[in-house]
Amino acid sequence: MNPNIDVYTTTLSLNEDEVRGKTVVVIDVLRATSTIITAMHNNAKSLIATEDMGEASKIAQNLDPSRCLLCGERDGRQIEGFDLGNSPLEYTEEVVKDKTLILTTTNGTKAISRSSYANRVLIASFLNAKAVSEEIKSSGDEVILVCAGWKGRLSLEDVLCAGYIINLVYGGSLPEDAKDGAQVAAALYNRFADNILEVVSSSNHAKRLLGMGYSDDIGYCCSLDIVNIVPEVVEGVIRI
Repeated sequence: MNPNIDVYTTTLSLNEDEVRGKTVVVIDVLRATSTIITAMHNNAKSLIATEDMGEASKIAQNLDPSRCLLCGERDGRQIEGFDLGNSPLEYTEEVVKDKTLILTTTNGTKAISRSSYANRVLIASFLNAKAVSEEIKSSGDEVILVCAGWKGRLSLEDVLCAGYIINLVYGGSLPEDAKDGAQVAAALYNRFADNILEVVSSSNHAKRLLGMGYSDDIGYCCSLDIVNIVPEVVEGVIRI
């Protein structure tokens, strides 16, 4: 039996009561969850996501510097003094293998932190949507797809990805009692399924990244189902 799925298009109303006892799937296509998935696929040992730059630095100070990397961005740009930014293309196996990564981003890591009271927290993007859909099909929990958005505002690419996951879970046919959020996301995906890269490239967030020279990130982040893993947050640490 497929799970009952809802979609939060931003994190503004996400709180402890909303997520408790549920499986939360965090989506930040451009780029945090795409980066996390890529890093774990490329054999990073683990990843710690944190909202705060200071907290990220403090965690790194308590780890072996030869075995960890301090990673993150603010407003799309790599944080000064950090080892890596938030471009998934930086997170090659050569760079991240067997390393512990500490990541802080403008939107995605905030969504992960706000989901911490959930029964499970899974990490999703277009890169692993099929794997995520298979994982939540077997979930006995209610499922919330949380779109990270941009500073409290809706991001088209995140809702589009949520719709893709819903389409995969339900085989393209939503149940009659589907939640409003699921219906909206699924309708958006059905409208633009054949032009995902073009549509995402026209989004506000993509235009910001294009202006910073990250066009290759956008193409990569719109790749469907190229990774067959589902990173999960367990006691504050992301592993597969």
